[in-house]
Amino acid sequence: MPPDDITALLGLHVGDGNTDMYIIGLQEVNSMINKRLKDVLFTDQWSDACMERLSPFGYILVTSQRMQGVLLLVFAKYYHLPFLRGVQTETTRTGLGGYWGNKGGVSARMSVFGHTICFLNCHLPAHMENSEQRMEDFESILQQQQFEGQAATGVLDHDVVFWFGDLNFRIDELEIPAVKTAIDNNKLTMLWEKDQLNMAKDSETVLVGFLEGPLKFPPTYKFDVGTDTYDTSGKKRKPAWTDRILWRLRATAPFGQAPNARKRGSVSGLSSGTKVTQHFYRSHMEYMVSDHKPVSSIFTLQFPYKVDMPLVTIMVEDEWNSIADATCTFKAAPNFARSSWDWIGLYKVGFKHHKDYVGYVWAKQEEADYHRVTFTEEELPKGSGDFILCYYSNNTSTLVGVTEPFQIQLPTSSPAGSPSDDSSDFTSEDDSTVDGMKTKSRSPSPRKKKQRTRHRQSRSPSHSRSRSGSPALPEMKGLKLQPGLAHNTTDGSASGNAPEGTDREKVSAEAGNTGL
Repeated sequence: MPPDDITALLGLHVGDGNTDMYIIGLQEVNSMINKRLKDVLFTDQWSDACMERLSPFGYILVTSQRMQGVLLLVFAKYYHLPFLRGVQTETTRTGLGGYWGNKGGVSARMSVFGHTICFLNCHLPAHMENSEQRMEDFESILQQQQFEGQAATGVLDHDVVFWFGDLNFRIDELEIPAVKTAIDNNKLTMLWEKDQLNMAKDSETVLVGFLEGPLKFPPTYKFDVGTDTYDTSGKKRKPAWTDRILWRLRATAPFGQAPNARKRGSVSGLSSGTKVTQHFYRSHMEYMVSDHKPVSSIFTLQFPYKVDMPLVTIMVEDEWNSIADATCTFKAAPNFARSSWDWIGLYKVGFKHHKDYVGYVWAKQEEADYHRVTFTEEELPKGSGDFILCYYSNNTSTLVGVTEPFQIQLPTSSPAGSPSDDSSDFTSEDDSTVDGMKTKSRSPSPRKKKQRTRHRQSRSPSHSRSRSGSPALPEMKGLKLQPGLAHNTTDGSASGNAPEGTDREKVSAEAGNTGL
């Protein structure tokens, strides 16, 4: 089960929430049959814990993928959502010859402002002697994971790949006493040189181009649960850096001519202008719910703009002071393929995912440059607060247009309160994507609507200035990602509650001004 407080794990106390995206990889989340059946109906506890902690900072769940105990979550600031396109997920089972999902990989790919990125979370075979099997499984995952209808069909075809998880590589040759002595004396370089993954980079073609920051933290496996003491059980596992975060830029020149990762350091770039900078790479010794210690890293991605306009622009007044004010206008880009199942959702600031809406209306289909839609009384919240409108595309299963926050202050005969929490539960299902859910009924997610009463009044004055579909892009100079909380949860549980942040971040000084 997740710990009570994951603030430090998510780095929310670092940088005042100026990270653009969070990519979280978990392994060994509880996958017992009865627990998985519950997760079909409810969100798992790790997804729920992450959404609860991140949503107040404006992070929305973009997509997730689960394969038994392996879970991948992708979050982004709400105003980036229209520029995260072509979202797809994949799973590959490698346990028991490919029939069991206790080992393998789950991935999520997307185009980020026109640049393709793939996040791959793996749990590879255990034990010292299985180094070759780990490499074979990794190659199998790369071969099997193919994405539909994309320019980047395979994992390594993407502009940037982040590979992380419990990769299970061990420290060769040295015996346990020698390894522990090196750890105690902070002579980690000696251990790094004997690390199976680092040694494999010299001989395994599939690893060419993968980079990793220096391992300046102690090995993250294996600990007695609830302590920071290395394994004292009868097995007495040798300490190892099993939990890792690597990245790779798509080759634009023969990689054989490039120096190795240790000489290149933590900054890498393509001739096209794409640049990846790693700011830190660390473990979190204070978390003791597992026999592994989680690891995390912060990266800045810097690349030229390719996409700077949303597919749908929504215009709304600064305030809704009466039911008559509850309208908006939207305009779709010429190349945007609309569907009769598209809808515009009204979200409370701090919403968790695209189904966490207060109300919705169907997006009109008539031929016109601008389309006006109106929210009925039953779709509006009780009381007042800050809200956001988002356009959901049924074809892409993503939010393709968002507004800036605006205020709703409606008269009510009952005490003002927050919006109803009856929005649909987010479900993280085995081998299925959250964003891939389709519905047969004329409802974005099946649920009974609560009838809400309002006293109608004449339209009161409101500001005439409209808010467009996204904040001004020139203000966003850098894209900071926090991929990979590669965290094993030996006793992890996976049930949870229904899901339910919004804060404009400052850009990092390191990002420069060439783009995102």
